[in-house]
Amino acid sequence: MSSGGRELPPGDEGHEEGSANVPPSAVSLARPVDMASQIGPELDWGADAWREVRTRAQRAGRAYIWLNLVEQRLRAVVAAVLRPVYEPVHADDWVVAAAGPAGQEWVQRAVAVREVSRRKGYLLDPADDNVLSFLTLPQLRELMVQHWPCFEPYLDDRREVELALDELEVSRNVVSRNRALSPTVLAQAERASARLLEILGAGSDTPSARRLPVDAVEELVGDRYADVVGVHTDRVRLLRQFPAEDLFGEARRVDAIGIGLNLLVQNFSGRRLVRLAESGCRVRLLFLNPASSAVKRRERELGLKRGELSRSVETNILHMRRVRSRLRDPGAFEIQVFDETPRFTAYLVDGDGADGIAVVQSYLRRTRGMEVPVFVLRGGGRVVKPGDHGEHGLFATYREEFETAWADSRPVS
Repeated sequence: MSSGGRELPPGDEGHEEGSANVPPSAVSLARPVDMASQIGPELDWGADAWREVRTRAQRAGRAYIWLNLVEQRLRAVVAAVLRPVYEPVHADDWVVAAAGPAGQEWVQRAVAVREVSRRKGYLLDPADDNVLSFLTLPQLRELMVQHWPCFEPYLDDRREVELALDELEVSRNVVSRNRALSPTVLAQAERASARLLEILGAGSDTPSARRLPVDAVEELVGDRYADVVGVHTDRVRLLRQFPAEDLFGEARRVDAIGIGLNLLVQNFSGRRLVRLAESGCRVRLLFLNPASSAVKRRERELGLKRGELSRSVETNILHMRRVRSRLRDPGAFEIQVFDETPRFTAYLVDGDGADGIAVVQSYLRRTRGMEVPVFVLRGGGRVVKPGDHGEHGLFATYREEFETAWADSRPVS
C-alpha cells in the first residue's frame, strides 16, 4: 500500500524481463520511451520551411524600420508642440499632464515601465530617460488627436494623418507579434510610412527622391552598397517597378551609351522625347556603330543571323534621327556612334547634378540585354560612410566612362 492508502497498479508483466520472479505486490516501471525517435522528425525544418521563415523575417524587418522611423519622428513632433505648453507648469510630468484623465491609464503604465527600466539598467541612452520614449505609436497618436488645435498650424490635414496611422496599425500589430506579413500589407505600410514622414516634415533631403524615393533600408545600409539602390534580375522586372516614364520623364539631361539603347528607344515614345527636348532637356545618345566589326562579333556571341543586330541598331538610330528632325533646336539632341567593343549600357539621367539616377547593365557573352541583371544607381556624390566626403560611389565611374567614350565617338548627321 502507498502512503495514500492506495495500491499502485502492477506493471505490464508481459514486457518485463524475468517477470515470473517479480512478486505480485511489486511495482513494475514501464521501459522509458525514446522521445527523440518520436518528436525528432516533427522538429526538423526542411529547406522550404527555412525559406518561408527567412522571408517572413525579412518582411517584418523591413516594416520595422519604417515603423521605427515614423514613431521616432512622431515622438519628436509631439515633444516639439506639447512640451512648451505643459512643461512650464508641470516640469518633468508634462507628458502625464498632457495625457489628461482620458489617458491616465496608459500614461501611468508608461511611467511604471520607465521606472522598472531605470532600476534594471535597461536605459542605456539618457535621451530615452523620459515618459515620452515609453509611449507607443497609438498613444502618441492619441496625444496628437487630443491636442489637435496645437498641431493644426503645422499639419494641414488631420484626416490624412489619421488614415496613414490607421494603415500602419495593421502592420504594427503583425510585426509586434511576429506573425506573417504579406507583401500587400508590407507595401501598404511602406507607402503609409513614407507619406507620414512627408506630412510630419521629415521627407528625404535627397534631390533625386522625386524620381526614385529614398528607401528607409537604403538609408540604413547605404555604406554596404555604395550608391547602388536597386538590383533587378532583368530589364523586364526593372520596368515593372521603375517604368521608363518615371526614369526619363521631366529629366533635364539624358546621357545614354550602349549597343541599341532599347530601354529608351523602345519604351519611351518619340512624341514624349520631342516634348522632353522642347521643354529644355538635353539628350546625348551614343550607339554602337551598326557597320562596325564589334556588331558582327556580338551577333556571333548571341547566335543571331548575320546583319540582324546591325539592322536593329540602325533602325533605332533612324528613329532617333526622326525625333531630332522635329526639334526647333537639333543641337540639344545629339546622336553619335562608337566602334569599340561594347562593355556596358548605361542611362544617366540628370547626371550633371545632385539628383542623378543611372541604370546600368553589363554585356554578357551569351545573354541578350533584356535578360541581363540591372543596377540602379543614385548620383549626386552621396556620402556613403561617415567622414568619407570624397566618396562618389559607382555613378561617377560610369559618368566618366560615358564622357570618355563620347569624346572618342563620331556624330551621326
